[in-house]
Amino acid sequence: MTAHTTTRRTDIGGAFPGLRRRRRSRVEQLVEAFLFLSAAVGVLTTAGIVLVLATETAGFFALVSPIDYLTGTVWSASIQPYQFGVLPLITSTLLVAVIALVLAVPVGLLAAVYLAEYASDRVRNTIKPALETIAGIPTIVLGFFAINFLTPVILQPLVPGLGGFSALAAGVVVGLLITPLVASLSDDALRAVPRALREGAYAMGATRFEVSRKVVLPAALSGVMAAVILAMSRAVGETMAVVLAAGTNPNLTLDPRESVQTMTAFIVQISLGDTPQDSIQFKALFAVGATLFAITLGLNVLSNRIVARYRNVYR
Repeated sequence: MTAHTTTRRTDIGGAFPGLRRRRRSRVEQLVEAFLFLSAAVGVLTTAGIVLVLATETAGFFALVSPIDYLTGTVWSASIQPYQFGVLPLITSTLLVAVIALVLAVPVGLLAAVYLAEYASDRVRNTIKPALETIAGIPTIVLGFFAINFLTPVILQPLVPGLGGFSALAAGVVVGLLITPLVASLSDDALRAVPRALREGAYAMGATRFEVSRKVVLPAALSGVMAAVILAMSRAVGETMAVVLAAGTNPNLTLDPRESVQTMTAFIVQISLGDTPQDSIQFKALFAVGATLFAITLGLNVLSNRIVARYRNVYR
């Protein structure tokens, strides 16, 4: 009687592991399916964006020659005779982005070197979140800061001939906006360099500055360059701060003192709701959006190639 009972209990206990494995397998399948759907949402969203841009852009190029669009030097989408030469918008966008990088790269890189090589853990845990707070400020607030304080109080006394709206003011504001991005990504790249490289340089008598300049920075070059290119992508796509600081004058110029209109500023102007949906101005919105998409995509591809080309793998 006792042996029979023991055998029965053993059979039941032996069935439970198989049941648990089947349940675990079903749960894992559900989790895998959920993760796949989550990834598919991003892919389908991107595909939908590209499809809409391609369809509407094709409708625009059915009315405007692509050669005239890409080589034209006059952009007049609101005043007749309409002209759709996108070069003024592209030039203004790149001008603002370059000014922003001139400010953000040195400041952000120096901040990253300090945080990674000089600051104590207590100081780093205080400064880095404070620096990254700038990235959380709404860009429209930075735009108001530019037109109410930066331009009239700081820039106009220093730069003769500077108007109320200028590419310089927009570039400085965007530079402030992307500085935390450069600093944070560069700091992560610098801290990823193995400690052994630093110790080896110190053992040879190098100073901390020499170690930072000749050992750590070259070793983290791929990460730093990727941070710069991603920051430029962020600067190219900035909208509200540029709209308020740079103005809405589609002007083909390299003079940072003049008012300009970037591609994102034009998109905001057309998206206000006063433009008929089937008009050529509305279709131009998608053509400019597709151009901006192509520029940012190219910058991201370049960033990935730089990382792959100059990446250092430490074992």
